[in-house]
Amino acid sequence: MQSLAEVKNYLSDVVDILIVSYVIYHLLKLMRGTRAVQLLKGITVLLVIWLISNEFELKTLEFFIENFFSVGLIAVIVIFQPELRRALEQLGRGYFFGRSSQVEDQIATKIVSEVTKAVVQLAKQKIGALIVIEKDTGLSDYIETGTVLEARLSAELLKNIFIPKAPLHDGAVIIREESVMAAGCYLPLSENPYISKDLGTRHRAGIGLSEVTDAVVVIASEETGQISLAYQGELERNLSEDELVSRLYELLKPPEKFSTVFWMRKEKEEGKEKDE
Repeated sequence: MQSLAEVKNYLSDVVDILIVSYVIYHLLKLMRGTRAVQLLKGITVLLVIWLISNEFELKTLEFFIENFFSVGLIAVIVIFQPELRRALEQLGRGYFFGRSSQVEDQIATKIVSEVTKAVVQLAKQKIGALIVIEKDTGLSDYIETGTVLEARLSAELLKNIFIPKAPLHDGAVIIREESVMAAGCYLPLSENPYISKDLGTRHRAGIGLSEVTDAVVVIASEETGQISLAYQGELERNLSEDELVSRLYELLKPPEKFSTVFWMRKEKEEGKEKDE
């Protein structure tokens, strides 16, 4: 039989591996959809080259790569500064290790309310708007193309941004949780040849971003006053206010966690037993 010390060491190793895996998973999640992913691939390639040079005794190549890695820590801090900053912010808010479904639902509800209120009023006045709501895929690269605001989300702020001839009315607004991160951002245009010819640049940009990320994009047309929603490369046009609210909440609401689903099912089963 294993001694108590051996069991303790085994459990410590398991807990250690789980914690490190959890942290790495969240760091990779933060980097997804940003330039950091490509830089991480480059570092991986260098590591493979170093292993090969070490195996075949390619001394000069090995020397250069080892010297590069000697300053690697500073390089990583500089290169991944936006992702590290975001991770530290989430850690400080207690979000890094997960949030309750209630908090996530409150955030989703506020985003739906403020965005809908702004877009409906802008559409009535036939003022064009392009609003991006970040989900899991990071949009830091697109945020950097505009003017960084990091302002508290409100319908009034969104409406003021898109007023014609305002400094930031061109381009897209990007929302992350309860903050308007940036305005005047450039988005990739869709190259889908089957898109309707009557769609302008604003709609093509919204569809284009939704093709390469999981972001939700809301568009108000300045020509027709119609409201559209782009998600996963698909465009839903001419949405009413109620339809927009329903669709946004459906896409932004937090997923049901296993424990919640379990207790809901248990309550239903208990209710059925009582009825019987």
